[in-house]
Amino acid sequence: MSTDFEVVVDGIFRQGRHNLSVRLVAENFAPLPAWQPGAHIDVHLRPGLVRQYSLTGSHREQQAYHICIARDAQSRGGSRHVHETLRPGQRLKISAPRNLFPLVPAASVTLLAAGIGITPLYAMADALDAAGLPFMLHYYVKQRGDEAFLPDLSRYVAQGQCKIGYSSEGNSPRGTLPESVLSHVAGRHLYVCGPAGFMQQVTQQALAQGWPAEAIHTEAFKPVEAAPVLGADTAFTVTLARSGRECAVPAGQTIARALQDNGIAVTLSCEMGMCGACLTRVTAGEIDHRDTVQSAAEKSGAEQHIALCCSRSKTPTLVLDL
Repeated sequence: MSTDFEVVVDGIFRQGRHNLSVRLVAENFAPLPAWQPGAHIDVHLRPGLVRQYSLTGSHREQQAYHICIARDAQSRGGSRHVHETLRPGQRLKISAPRNLFPLVPAASVTLLAAGIGITPLYAMADALDAAGLPFMLHYYVKQRGDEAFLPDLSRYVAQGQCKIGYSSEGNSPRGTLPESVLSHVAGRHLYVCGPAGFMQQVTQQALAQGWPAEAIHTEAFKPVEAAPVLGADTAFTVTLARSGRECAVPAGQTIARALQDNGIAVTLSCEMGMCGACLTRVTAGEIDHRDTVQSAAEKSGAEQHIALCCSRSKTPTLVLDL
């Protein structure tokens, strides 16, 4: 059953030179489903255009969701639509919040954001501050005036809990990373969000400094690297367990597209194997996993799920729990 529901664009606000934040509310300002820092929603911007955006701000506010979108010169449609077409009063369909980037209990937390990666980390900083837990937020942008949520972050800056680095002034993460990353302290966790190269660099340096992998958390809305190809792109068949219906999946076509071409509804969002929206249980057959959202343990577990948008089959037939 779909968990999508309708909201109204209650306001659009400039956040720095290149970003827009969008406030979404339910009709009559009814409470929205609860969420925790790190969560994201799927936003149906128009038919055929669904994008994921992190929720930001205070998770304690129950009557509105806030998202923030950067203007992206390489936009596949979502950024351009928000910046050029979206207007207050418009109605949008969104999903219930999902969280693949949650805060875990820790003695202290270091948050590293670059660019629009500030959106989930601002929510984390707000939650940690409200709980009285120690944290440090490092936020990197190109130049002054690019900062999102600057008035809100200024309080943390004044308290010494936030430092903003400007690459135009020589304060780039490509130079020296913060001391709290270069030396690991037991019980501290690290959260990183931003461009793929930034996250990869921070992760590699943290691991080199002795950080345990389980204490490093990253989130990206683009894959860091192409998912590994585990088998040939040959044709196969999927069988729908509940109806017995069969659909051929040609070489070079995704399972999701093959199902849609046969009139079968598929929930999609990122279409890159990294959000989990299209994960579907497989009851028979061997999966050629190509997603980056499931862990190695999940991919080898007794109960198997396939990302319909990117993964394939190692066997002539896969049986889906549909």
